[in-house]
Amino acid sequence: MLSALLRLLRILSIGLRFGLYEFVPRLAHSRLLALCAGGRRTPRAERLRRALETLGPIFVKFGQVLSTRRDLLPGDIADELAKLQDRVPPFASSLASAEIERSLGKPIEVAFSTFEREPVASASIAQVHLGILPDGREVAVKVLRPGVEEAVAKDVALLETGARLVERLWPDGRRLKPREVVAEFSRHLEDELDLMREAANASQLRRNFASSALLQVPEIYWDWCSRRVMVMERMHGTPVSQTATLRARNIDIPRLARAGVEIFFTQVFRDGFFHADMHPGNIFVADDGRYVALDFGIMGTLTETDKNYLAQNFIAFFNRDYRRVAQAHLDAGWVPADTRLDEFEAAIRAVCEPIFDRPLKEIYFGKLLLRLFQTSRRFNVEIQPQLVMLQKTLLNIEGLGRELDPDLDLWKTAKPYLERWMSEQVGWRGVIKSLKQEAPYWAATLPQLPRLLHRALAEDGFGQLERTLARLAAQNARRNRLLAALIALLVALLAAQLFTLF
Repeated sequence: MLSALLRLLRILSIGLRFGLYEFVPRLAHSRLLALCAGGRRTPRAERLRRALETLGPIFVKFGQVLSTRRDLLPGDIADELAKLQDRVPPFASSLASAEIERSLGKPIEVAFSTFEREPVASASIAQVHLGILPDGREVAVKVLRPGVEEAVAKDVALLETGARLVERLWPDGRRLKPREVVAEFSRHLEDELDLMREAANASQLRRNFASSALLQVPEIYWDWCSRRVMVMERMHGTPVSQTATLRARNIDIPRLARAGVEIFFTQVFRDGFFHADMHPGNIFVADDGRYVALDFGIMGTLTETDKNYLAQNFIAFFNRDYRRVAQAHLDAGWVPADTRLDEFEAAIRAVCEPIFDRPLKEIYFGKLLLRLFQTSRRFNVEIQPQLVMLQKTLLNIEGLGRELDPDLDLWKTAKPYLERWMSEQVGWRGVIKSLKQEAPYWAATLPQLPRLLHRALAEDGFGQLERTLARLAAQNARRNRLLAALIALLVALLAAQLFTLF
């Protein structure tokens, strides 16, 4: 508790030193605070960016997220915070070289035929150097910052303390589950601090999009990887934020924006495994128009239950079926069981209806989020910590889409993909998928019946045998009903297909 208090005092002192009280309306004109801050000679946006850099990695990441929300921030602040995406001051190259040699167990000159001492990019957790392997392959070498684990641990401890205070002092604290949210964020930060995990994430994402015409993912060179060093294929491209350069290279910007939406929904609904740190500093565009994904430290995962729940909500939302949205929340247990469905439906309609048929440039998500929060508080909607990374990624995607193509219709772009995905889940492809998943279970259970019967007879006599037979009969009956239903559904679907042909 003492260390958290000291950290809090340090945050306050840094905020005072950089004059951040100016962002609080009630304190903006305080002469006393201005005197303590020693004047404000530099622009406010630069002071905010420098304060976040001074505070450490977690605060830098917070600034990265904010930089994508130009609808919520003044232009000067958004432009300055964008520098946090890949222009955080680097650490000494000598420290990076020493870490690489310690991790690989060999000198730089032996591990690489060429190694650039000056980093090409520097972020809150690590920095990247370019090099060439002895066999001629061009690589990017990622190295963790010295002492970053200790800095992150202190900030997480402070966040945990803040979460407990929110639960105790704010009426909505427990409903928002701040401690669970911090725990989820902490878990993803731990993954980001282990570059072997990041390498595994990149490898998985590369397999998922191996034949994709929309996304490229670098190859991982495992023999050069360790917990603090990762070596991967060097990727060439233009940062996605440099739209003028992309246009000069004849990249179709509206098509690029639509492809970004499709990539996101493919990761979420097809794979349940998605890039959860998609700010512009982590995305390039290749000369052939494909996206290039970088930085795989924070990845999100979703269960089949999560995916189906989200898909149903998205489709109902796109169809303006607000009762179905309300019912899905009720079925999932996200709102109390005694919630009046008609009132909840009306509240959702009042929030969502005004934003339909509008391009991104006409949607003010700041006001929308505020109204959604007010609605969730009114109906005691429980925050789902496992979806925090998805919510963060949605903000990144929306910010990226606004940057690329303000006229993008997010709803019309996403709706066909989701409808196709849902049809594959409940249509004949879904039936075949379910049969394939259940077949091993049936095959494993049926041969065990004689052994189970013999054991029941030998140990507990006919009473236990009777109970075992009854249980097995009930299970078998359920499986038979399920199999019959699946077969009937399959026959009906095939008949429908034949009917459409003739």
